[in-house]
Amino acid sequence: MATEYCVFTEPQQGASYATQRVFAQRAEELGFHAFFRSDHYLAMGAASGLPGPTDAWTTLAGLARDTSRIRLGTLVSSVTYRHPGILAIQVAQVDEMSGGRVELGLGTGWFEDEHRAYGIPFPARRFDILEEQLEIVNGLWATPTGETFSYDGVHHSLEDSPALPKPVQDRIPVIVGGGGPRRTPALAAAHATEFNIGFVPEAVVAEKFAVVRAACEAIGREPSTLRLSVALPTVVGATEADLERRAAAIGSELSRFRGDTNICGSADEVVAKVERLVALGAQRVYFQLEDMTDLAHLDYLGERVLPHLPA
Repeated sequence: MATEYCVFTEPQQGASYATQRVFAQRAEELGFHAFFRSDHYLAMGAASGLPGPTDAWTTLAGLARDTSRIRLGTLVSSVTYRHPGILAIQVAQVDEMSGGRVELGLGTGWFEDEHRAYGIPFPARRFDILEEQLEIVNGLWATPTGETFSYDGVHHSLEDSPALPKPVQDRIPVIVGGGGPRRTPALAAAHATEFNIGFVPEAVVAEKFAVVRAACEAIGREPSTLRLSVALPTVVGATEADLERRAAAIGSELSRFRGDTNICGSADEVVAKVERLVALGAQRVYFQLEDMTDLAHLDYLGERVLPHLPA
């Protein structure tokens, strides 16, 4: 399985659809495998968030028509935002619009402030909801045309759903991620095509990969059938001045941003970091790039780094 390299963006920090479109199109031109975006409605930290939030699946529907090759997905959508029946329709529709290029990252959600800001219910316990939603979206998509899907859960119930529309892909990739010690790896092993861990040092990446492989073995799943991926904040550049400017643009200091977690430095430093991640088992790497107005940052990553990464 070839290693894949994706860009991962945070539009809630401040990015219009036009900004995201230009960024995704440039990423496609540069040869990145996929464009992923967060699914949030409120800016974090000191960012203004202007001009305001964009809905993830509305955005991806637009990008489905404004791009031609690059894969598109969320990292990750929250189970608190959408009924799983509606989510399954939305994702299948965007899959058709894109010609079969969509992936769904689904998680419990964590950002309580945005739920209060937009009147979205935020249950205290959400892992059971996530499990039900994973069963429902996968079940709806897998139901043969002409048959119906029913589900009787604690949080969601569906009765004789026609389970339409069908995605273009035989199976839409479903990503489950997080650092939980038990439920998260178990859910990934049972329901996902990819397990993602983010924002942790390399030693923790290795530990979490081992845990999810064991979770696969515990249910009789071949661990190699579950893709392993890592998502990390990224600041790259040819000079220290470039790095300092780009760290400042996302509200950080270079000395604080550097370390054994984030992807940071020159092309050679980034290649070395990614080589270590791949050696740990990463089959996909998401470069988190927050400032989508800095296309030169994306160009450096695509032109100076991407061609030298492990295949």
